[in-house]
Amino acid sequence: MTPAAERPGSTAGSAGEPIRILVSACLLGEKVRYDGGHKRDPFLMETLGPFVTWVPVCPEVDCGLPVPREAMRLVGDPKRPRLVTGRTGEDHTERMVRWAGARLDELSRLDLCGYICKKDSPSSGMERVKVYAGEGAPARTGAGIFTRMFMERFPLIPVEEEGRLTDPVLREMFIQRVFCFRRFRDLLGRPLSRGALVDFHTDHKMLLLSHDRGHYEEMGRLVAGAKELPVGILHEKYQALFMAALAHKATPKKCADVLTHMMGHLKKMLSSDEKQELIAVIDQYRRRLIPLVVPVTLVRHYVRKHGIAYLARQVFLDPHPVELMLRNHV
Repeated sequence: MTPAAERPGSTAGSAGEPIRILVSACLLGEKVRYDGGHKRDPFLMETLGPFVTWVPVCPEVDCGLPVPREAMRLVGDPKRPRLVTGRTGEDHTERMVRWAGARLDELSRLDLCGYICKKDSPSSGMERVKVYAGEGAPARTGAGIFTRMFMERFPLIPVEEEGRLTDPVLREMFIQRVFCFRRFRDLLGRPLSRGALVDFHTDHKMLLLSHDRGHYEEMGRLVAGAKELPVGILHEKYQALFMAALAHKATPKKCADVLTHMMGHLKKMLSSDEKQELIAVIDQYRRRLIPLVVPVTLVRHYVRKHGIAYLARQVFLDPHPVELMLRNHV
């Protein structure tokens, strides 16, 4: 596996740019683990794969270690642990850090939209990686050396472990953030303008409200005062708030409130029976009796039927490809 290898997918962002996701190579079925095995992930390969371009990475192999190899672990200070082999105690920290610094420079030019890493790995784990100190039990307080460096270098890029992606809520949240990040990167790829940012903010209003009203209101104030800032700084500040807002969970209550708000734009077009049906469906979702896809599909139907342009542009109704079926489980 070469460091710059990619696995092409078939779907790009809204402006034609590929959605590149860095991924631990073992999750793609590559036999790069310390024991010569892999951890092929069916969801990544078969469901998400057709919509993204994978950029595989195996820090341990890519920094020059063989397959198979002696298993390693983190040792010492959890904030800056050493990467040491478990049996012989050989220290590979400096080798890993040198390679990671150079690889991160390469990755900075790839316009990545996300990173899916291998949980518990001393080089790739995102959180709760075991750190050994002394004779006591290891503390689950560490992060893999490469992944920690990645998150420090690219704090806005969504990062998630494959183990946490088995949780439907976390999976939908991560992939939504990836697609949103791509959309904002597409915006930055065009000539920057305050008007385009206002349009972007309007398109994402309902989605942002489903995550965090506080951030949405702060972003609204930023956009309202857009003329007070240089356009580049304006977009930089907006992007940071945008990704911070999406890092908050979209709960059934918040999503139901958004759906009810959207219903307000439809109330003059709906019959009494249609209103009651929609109210009942939203309430069933709020009480977690049905998944989000049900009320969203019904709202989308009425929006299309009555040609409500303001609602039709809302990303909340279609934040990611329907083929991923992410909202069938949340």
